Amino acid sequence: MEYKTFRSDLKMPVIGLGTWGIGGGYWTPDCSRKAEWVAFIRRAIELGYRMFDTAEMYGGGCSEEIIGAAISGFSRDDLFIVSKVWPTHASFDDVLRSARASVGRLGTFIDLYLLHWPSRDVPIAETIRAFERLIDDGLIRFMGVSNFDAKLLMEAMSAARKYEVVADEVKYNLADRFIERDLMPLAVKENIAIIAYSPLGTGTLLNPSNPSYSVLRSIAEKYGKTPAQVALNWLISKPNTVAIPKATREEHLKENLGALGWRISQEDQKQLEQAYPIK
Repeated sequence: MEYKTFRSDLKMPVIGLGTWGIGGGYWTPDCSRKAEWVAFIRRAIELGYRMFDTAEMYGGGCSEEIIGAAISGFSRDDLFIVSKVWPTHASFDDVLRSARASVGRLGTFIDLYLLHWPSRDVPIAETIRAFERLIDDGLIRFMGVSNFDAKLLMEAMSAARKYEVVADEVKYNLADRFIERDLMPLAVKENIAIIAYSPLGTGTLLNPSNPSYSVLRSIAEKYGKTPAQVALNWLISKPNTVAIPKATREEHLKENLGALGWRISQEDQKQLEQAYPIK
């Protein structure tokens, strides 16, 4: 596995596994396939995955339970767990309750804890204070945000007192490069991790009917890789960026890891970016 290091000595694998939909949907638990999903995540670890992204909202906590069961028996020091608190739980006391519940379901501490979306009702400074308490208490190691634009990220950074905001998890892929306008330059300047979710565009990026797909396919053929591997490689070639593609089959687990260990040339990066311009 390849790693990148960010502010506060945060060290993250460049590719992890997103678990949205594993264990249910939006606050809707479905643990009927728990044993199957546990075995799947254990297989991912055996293949080389070290980072798993989850949230209290994913299956109403069932996703966290599955990850907790799956990592049992593996060296915890080798793994990196990301979880998120929902914005309706952004108040100081609610953050503490949510984090304790998540830690209970995972059966271990959380490496990186994020506010899932900006809260409309709770000042970010209050949430950050709760995060800092959680770090002091040993329940989380690092704190960050998710779905924050550059302005909101700066507010979160300014609110931090004892520890630093180290990451922002956002939608980012070849076909959705909006963050490169403002957020990415800030992240690079401050050495903040950009965690790219939907790194393959939830399938749209790999749709042959996409007018730009032919460019992606031709570059993939040049390197002897799949279009998905090229799209992921383009992402992790970006400064400060790691990716958390979702996979539900072993073949996709293996395919995603095929994005590691090589890099597309700067010339091919430019060709891809011309085919998928910022909108």
